[in-house]
Amino acid sequence: MIIRKATAIDKEHITKFCKNTFSWGDYIQDVWDFWVKEGNLFVLENTLPIGVCHAYYLDNNVWIEGIRIHPSHRKQGLASQLVLHIESLAQKRGIETSSMLIDVENNSSLQMAQNLGYVISEKWNFYSLVPKQFDACSVRFGLPDTLTIPYYVKSWRWLRLNNAKLLDLLNNNQVICCDKSDDPSFAIISNSEHFEKTMLITLYSGSNDNDHDLLSYIQNLCFRNNYYRIQILTKNTLAPSTAEYRLSFNLMSKLLS
Repeated sequence: MIIRKATAIDKEHITKFCKNTFSWGDYIQDVWDFWVKEGNLFVLENTLPIGVCHAYYLDNNVWIEGIRIHPSHRKQGLASQLVLHIESLAQKRGIETSSMLIDVENNSSLQMAQNLGYVISEKWNFYSLVPKQFDACSVRFGLPDTLTIPYYVKSWRWLRLNNAKLLDLLNNNQVICCDKSDDPSFAIISNSEHFEKTMLITLYSGSNDNDHDLLSYIQNLCFRNNYYRIQILTKNTLAPSTAEYRLSFNLMSKLLS
């Protein structure tokens, strides 16, 4: 059994057992070609590929995603082998931390990660909205005074936000705020790199009124630009009337040094 870099011809074997990973299906077939181009997509092979995992490097962190094991080979520690392989490569590059995202109800993956030394750093919630036309809402570009953002989501990767990245987002009008009342709401908006006409929202929620106006503005923006879907990631719990709750994730982290 070996771990090697994935190639285009592995796609058929892998996606055959990645069709019903979740209740709604899976996304591996949609991102495979992107991940092969990005590099650091690995398969675990036992005559045929039976596992897969992707690594994404940014600054001093490696983001581990897309861990999949063939149903006939689960509970054999193979997912751990893939994670440890990526950690080893990251350490050789001088990377100090590793992160991953795990569904709060995925007990087996959570146990695997914790056995490898990962800890839950934060819990995030996933909501969805459809583009819709609204009247003008009270929002502005920029951040509320004195507030900081530790993370923002880009292509479903939680990236630490430094001053340089924040300035770039502000200059590109990707940070919007609604502070018409106390407890302002603000968000970072970005286009999905892997899914067509999909907008990702990193939302730092405030009052219900501010949330409503901010998200209504985003719905209107997406409607005008013919987007298909809006995906919202937030640490907060939104009012049921604000957006449709989908599921929750644990943001896991580990020191590699």
